[in-house]
Amino acid sequence: MPSQAALLIGGITHARKEWEALSSILTLKEFPSGTREEFIQNCKSGQYDDVVAIYRSNTSNKYTGNFNDELLSALPKSVRYICHNGAGYDNLDIAGCTQRNIAVSSTPVAVNNATADVGIFLMIGALRQAYVPIAAIRAGTWQGETTTGHDPQGKVLGILGMGGIGREMATRAKAFGMKIQYHNRTRLPAELEAGATYVSFDELLANSDVFSLNLALNPSTRHIIGATEFSKMKDGVVIVNTARGALIDENALVAALDSGKVRSAGLDVYEEEPKVHPGLLSNPRVMLLPHIGTNTYETQKEMEILVLDNLKLGVEKGELITQVPEQKR
Repeated sequence: MPSQAALLIGGITHARKEWEALSSILTLKEFPSGTREEFIQNCKSGQYDDVVAIYRSNTSNKYTGNFNDELLSALPKSVRYICHNGAGYDNLDIAGCTQRNIAVSSTPVAVNNATADVGIFLMIGALRQAYVPIAAIRAGTWQGETTTGHDPQGKVLGILGMGGIGREMATRAKAFGMKIQYHNRTRLPAELEAGATYVSFDELLANSDVFSLNLALNPSTRHIIGATEFSKMKDGVVIVNTARGALIDENALVAALDSGKVRSAGLDVYEEEPKVHPGLLSNPRVMLLPHIGTNTYETQKEMEILVLDNLKLGVEKGELITQVPEQKR
């Protein structure tokens, strides 16, 4: 029997066979559901004292709650790797993990295409204010109060956060004849820019016809878009967010929508999800999705496989394929 163990928190849907195959090198343990209190008690009682790697996800967060200082302090000292299923990991204290010599991986590459697809879907829906006719035809009023929409062609798509998802958004948007501008903390090499124009943050705010958020949520980016930033944007700008809801001050977004400063928005993420701001729910000019950006069979399986590949490489060679950038030296 292997002397080291891996712990799966929550479920694994598409790569169960690959998980079970790890039994040749690890004892496999699972915490499929439960409460934070139960999980911490399991840790304190010694049930996980041989665990060196943990598989967790944004979905399993409902069982354990955030991996904050309290929970990290309860983990056995044997834990060396936390392999997270998700591109976003704001529910995981990376600094706390680093202090405890726990390496963390995420799944940034696997989510790029599916998230960008949803971003484009929301962008077109917002430009056309598609919710109005969708709701009207289902209500039996044909077009209802449908208004004239806008084409993407010739518009400036401003991308805040030109990582993998942002670059896939740019690729798709160019097929619609859009002009791409972007802002990152540092400019990309020319081959990754692929013709996009690098501008300052304020220039991006001022120039964008459609403004897409594609960056990670952390203390420095929380509410990176608020009332001040909306005031710098074009009148009638369209906002798209498939990243994290708390990147935007939702009260400020609702106010900007109500005033007409923001013509429409396409959102897959929310500041306090699953709770959605009533001002967004009641506004027919907002396209809303319930955080389904990566919810395809192909992407979900690819994400699960990547987590397991990270876990296996960590245990066998002490390396991670997609270690979070905060820990890279």
